Amino acid sequence: MSLADPPRLAIDALIDALIDREGGYVNHPADRGGPTRWGITEAVARAQGHTGPMRDLPRAEAATIYRRIYWLRPAFDRVAARAPRIAAELFDTGVNMGTAIATGVLQRALNALNRTARDYPDIMVDRALGPRTLSALDGSSESARQGRRNRAAARDGGAAGRTLHRARRTPPEPGGLSLGLARKPHRRRLTGIIKPGRTVNFDNLQQKDLQI
Repeated sequence: MSLADPPRLAIDALIDALIDREGGYVNHPADRGGPTRWGITEAVARAQGHTGPMRDLPRAEAATIYRRIYWLRPAFDRVAARAPRIAAELFDTGVNMGTAIATGVLQRALNALNRTARDYPDIMVDRALGPRTLSALDGSSESARQGRRNRAAARDGGAAGRTLHRARRTPPEPGGLSLGLARKPHRRRLTGIIKPGRTVNFDNLQQKDLQI
């Protein structure tokens, strides 16, 4: 499962994907963490109440440990309600490097993205995910949404401008209307509501020239 998707985060799916990657029982002599099962070290398993052999740690118990320590305790679930993809990255980083480091990375990123505190105030990089960090995340999300709206408006405005420009340069269809001004040297001539095929001098426009 990719961490770049889905639009709505399912922590169960993230945990399942992580356990699948970590595999079963491993006890490599070069691993200073000692034996692991489903990616859970023996120290973590003991601290969470597992008393049996590490080889026998149930997968469901490992999933519970991941959810408790790397999801609920650091409040990444609260991030998921706002930004599921960011929460997925926090979870993955928290498992590999520690949840405090993951939170600190988020806080530094939020400070870097606030346009020198114009979008929202700087926050302390205390590696604890509290109300101020969540408020900054909300501000960052709103700023990103506004940026997308501004870019869309600019694109729409540009398209409208190009369409209007083309309309001004397009001669009137026979029997139809044109909103354009036909420009000649030293002369301004109207192509408007006139008889088919006619271009009439604006200053000398007469009733007989109009399409009635």
